[in-house]
Amino acid sequence: MAKKIPMRQCVGCGEMKSKREMMRVLRSAEDDSICLDMTGKKNGRGAYLCKSRDCLAKARKNKGLERSFKASIPSEVYDTLEKEFDEFEAE
Repeated sequence: MAKKIPMRQCVGCGEMKSKREMMRVLRSAEDDSICLDMTGKKNGRGAYLCKSRDCLAKARKNKGLERSFKASIPSEVYDTLEKEFDEFEAE
């Protein structure tokens, strides 16, 4: 039997893709901080985004992360995510 590929929905564009193709945005359980989780293994509530700035922009516009985390997200958090995104793309 073929191994099942875990699928996740992008909070930006709403497309379903395999977990490996996505980036995980994490709200940590301890201090409610929000960051990119490149390993996909950290503890906390995760939301997934396609690896494109467009999807991050869409998630910001349609409040996709707010819905996933059931919390309001200040714009500084999005700015930080964009910076982390840039660093990730530079690698």
